[in-house]
Amino acid sequence: MAEILNLRRARKARARADSERLAEQNRLTHGRSKTERAATERLKQMESERLDGHRLSRPRPDADE
Repeated sequence: MAEILNLRRARKARARADSERLAEQNRLTHGRSKTERAATERLKQMESERLDGHRLSRPRPDADE
């Protein structure tokens, strides 16, 4: 004989499992410590400064020389 299943409980359990799965994915994606965020920001700043340092300066076409 088959086991009696409460559909409301099964639906809620499935919703909780889906919610937990999404929360875990978001923690992996967005959950970083303050130190990690600061390190990433420093790295971006250094890369930006390095790129700007390699920029070639061109005279503007409207500049009178």
